[in-house]
Amino acid sequence: MQDRKAPAWKKLCEYINHLAESGKDEFVPREALGDELFSQIYTLPESIRKLKKVKKIGLYGSNLKRIPPEIGEMEALEYFDPYTSYDLHWLPYEITNCKNLIDSRISTRALYGNYKNRMGFPRLNHNPVRYGGETLHCSVCKKAISYEETNQLWITLWVATDIVPLLVNTCSNECEELLPKPPEDYVPHPHKGGADLKQSELDEWGYIQKHYQEVTITDTADKEDSKEKDVKFPLLKLVRKIWEK
Repeated sequence: MQDRKAPAWKKLCEYINHLAESGKDEFVPREALGDELFSQIYTLPESIRKLKKVKKIGLYGSNLKRIPPEIGEMEALEYFDPYTSYDLHWLPYEITNCKNLIDSRISTRALYGNYKNRMGFPRLNHNPVRYGGETLHCSVCKKAISYEETNQLWITLWVATDIVPLLVNTCSNECEELLPKPPEDYVPHPHKGGADLKQSELDEWGYIQKHYQEVTITDTADKEDSKEKDVKFPLLKLVRKIWEK
């Protein structure tokens, strides 16, 4: 649980208010709090909704365990970087409302259901994940609901440049049906998690093999009879060849 009376939390809230008033476009709390206070932050204040002009969130090396749904109201957000925040196993579905978000740097090995280790999803039945406050909103239609009314679900989707498990709060079957389809090789539907959940059987190496790409390039370094020739290279070999040149 986050201590919301501690100096670290109060200073973070002050920092957010200052950013909102100044209109600056980067939110990097470590720089404002220092390492010691920043290490005491396990979630972010709901007031991040006020950061309408912030384009970059820098949370490198944090101890964050969750991000509040209000991140979806940061309409200018373009870059999300919580790299090496190893306690951050999922994100709120509302981050998909950040339509300008095009780049991310997330430690994917720490995520539930990631292809690198297929870490299990905690079961949500009778054990809802709680944010701050006693009420929340449907992630799809924005209707205000209580924790007793919400149907919480996991869903895995693209977020900028990473595939990420998201926590969804839905108020009805109709809202659940409006959720997008997850990418290939992930659980293909919203779910409650649990040990009996069947995930893709592809391990990290199997995933790489399946998605190994071949591209055709014109090789001018190796000529035969002074004629250029097209050569097919797997993507990783192509990168190596370019590096060597």
